[in-house]
Amino acid sequence: MLMEELLSKLNEFQKLLIERVNLEHELVELPKSLITQEEILTRTKKNYQDKKAIFEQLTKKVNALRQELDETIIKIEKLEKNMDLISNPREFELLNKEITDATMKENQLRKELKAEEQKYGEAESEVQTIESLIQRQEEEIQQKKQKIANDEAGFKARIAELQILEKQTTKDIDVEILFKFERIVRSKEGIGIFPIRKNVCTGCSMILPPQFVNEIQQKNKIIFCPYCSRVLFYEEEKSEQPGAEIEFGILSDLEELQDFDDSGDLDISENDDDYNENDLDDEE
Repeated sequence: MLMEELLSKLNEFQKLLIERVNLEHELVELPKSLITQEEILTRTKKNYQDKKAIFEQLTKKVNALRQELDETIIKIEKLEKNMDLISNPREFELLNKEITDATMKENQLRKELKAEEQKYGEAESEVQTIESLIQRQEEEIQQKKQKIANDEAGFKARIAELQILEKQTTKDIDVEILFKFERIVRSKEGIGIFPIRKNVCTGCSMILPPQFVNEIQQKNKIIFCPYCSRVLFYEEEKSEQPGAEIEFGILSDLEELQDFDDSGDLDISENDDDYNENDLDDEE
């Protein structure tokens, strides 16, 4: 396979891979917003239980005050009827005092009842408001669950399509190259191929040795940057851009960074897990 064709296929694979990685990320993120809403609903229900308990206590207290007030009013009415039957001054005085005390109690009960009824009305309004809020939140969560289910189905279907397209695009490419290239794309935020211009890797802005650049210019093998690990290809500089700042680096001993084979090729058949592109001085 010609190098131009191989790089073209890697570029196409990179596009497909980026879309798939983004979709996989979306699949992970989708339920998180639902989790947040469910946590809010849980807190709302807890608040509802607290308010409902207060409301129930006020309901009992208001009912008790109303009952006591009714009993006091009935008692006063009976005492007042008995006043017509009393002829003894002493009994009249005692009965009158009893009526006075009962009347004072009635007034006090009415005052307490009014205050508690106000609290009762406020508590009832809060409970009704929270009940409506809970209902809305539950409806929103149900709608969100349905949307997530639909989105997940669509994402998974598209991911399956992308995986098929990836296999078709890369069927003639060495699996070790693909493995390493995919790791690079994932770790470098979707960019795994960069040109070199004037002996400089445009991915990390590091100067490369002339011999290394000559290997790339020959276009007969895949070569990775020893600094940022990206796939490199040679591109002629059309016009110099003044003011561009380049971070220089010296690659005095390339064997300390990457292994080469007998032909000067960059060894990409790494089988151990010690490979880590981040160990190279990535100067992005």
